Amino acid sequence: MNVRSVRFRITAWYASLLAGLLVLFAVFIYFALEHFLEVNLRESLSRDAQTIGEALLKNIDETGEKYVIKEMEEHFAPRITSRFLRVTRSDGSLLYESGIPENRAFDPSHIAPERLNSLRPWREEQMKGGSPLLIHSNPYIDRKGNRFVIEAGAPYDEVESVLHELLFSLAIAFPLMLGIAIGGGYGIMRRLVRPLDEIATKAERITSRNLNERLPVEATGDEIEKLAQSLNRMMGRLEESFHHINRFSADASHEIRTPLAIIRGELENALLAAEQFPEMRETVRSALEEAERLSRIVEQLLEISRLEAGETLVDRTRFDFSEMTRTTVEQMRLLAEEKHQQLIFESTLPLDIEGDRMRLKQIVVNLVDNAIKYTPKGGSISVSNFATDGKVVLEVADTGVGVPSEAAAQIFDRFYRVDKARSRQLGGTGLGLAIVKSICVAYGGTIALRRPDGPGIIFRVELPLHQLDGRQ
Repeated sequence: MNVRSVRFRITAWYASLLAGLLVLFAVFIYFALEHFLEVNLRESLSRDAQTIGEALLKNIDETGEKYVIKEMEEHFAPRITSRFLRVTRSDGSLLYESGIPENRAFDPSHIAPERLNSLRPWREEQMKGGSPLLIHSNPYIDRKGNRFVIEAGAPYDEVESVLHELLFSLAIAFPLMLGIAIGGGYGIMRRLVRPLDEIATKAERITSRNLNERLPVEATGDEIEKLAQSLNRMMGRLEESFHHINRFSADASHEIRTPLAIIRGELENALLAAEQFPEMRETVRSALEEAERLSRIVEQLLEISRLEAGETLVDRTRFDFSEMTRTTVEQMRLLAEEKHQQLIFESTLPLDIEGDRMRLKQIVVNLVDNAIKYTPKGGSISVSNFATDGKVVLEVADTGVGVPSEAAAQIFDRFYRVDKARSRQLGGTGLGLAIVKSICVAYGGTIALRRPDGPGIIFRVELPLHQLDGRQ
């Protein structure tokens, strides 16, 4: 999982916010319930004290104390309900005191009685080994004017047990709710971000050669739809701009060819007419060489424009790339021998490929010619063919001057030359490798360079391998 993805960050933010809100909600519920239970307990104790006074002590002179004691035991059942009840006369003597409850939460005999002259409506008594006991004290005067102190109490266990059950329930429900929310949120985010993934995947496949393709647009009416539409409109403008550039390059190259042909013809005639004038003859020869060089540049620019427009890739035949490379190397061996260079070809198996034979041959010609030009006398050049991972590989290695690391990223750019003076001296135009790259890209292949441990450089071309009759 990519922790830097928008999907993960939004889900994490959502989960953190939800967890915080759930914690706040749980805290609020806890204290609200605690307050409610305490208020309810106080009201219950107050009602018990009032009931004892109004229903039992009011007519105690008629019913008798035994009747009051019996009714308190039967009606309130303090031993079972774990309630504390006590009725004290004005002189401090006991009329009634409940016994130790069945759960033995407290011992009433350890609780000091309240006095009328220092009566506290509410107090807490801390029991040994138990929870605090909340006691309500209520003074009462019967019809005869006799004064009593009614005490009704209950342990906080009733409140704490409910709160403990709440905490236990929250401890189970909280992770479950959070897990469901995170899972649901991640699923929703994954569904929402999926169009962005599709847009990114499609955008990665779009190059200058297939700008007519467009990103998928789902009619959702949201910002993602607007983004896809905006990107498609942008690519439409880019496509139109590329078409203008390619048309300009092709038209300009095409238009320049005719004037250059005329200039070359005139210069050739002038060269013949300047037999008696050596200085003029040298000047005309130099101008003719520059005109020929300019013609090569124009032809190569026109070729690149056609490659990028896909106009020269119509003819496709199936042939043995390894055999084509071998014959091409043999044809160029004479150029290497003139510089006393060793030109070696290595291949073991036939490699079937489908494409324009002349265009793919041009890759070999340009790379080998480039290696011969920039490898000094006595050097060696190695050309090899092999197949790997469903691709045909062509490697051209030399022991020449090599390429500096800072120039590796620009070596395939148009008109880029590492040593401009040396390239001009050798007749280079700076377009050979650009043409090779254009051909490779047009066929879905790649070209890269790497520097060996020793001198020189290695160019590696990878092209899709056409499998036929089980041959690799």
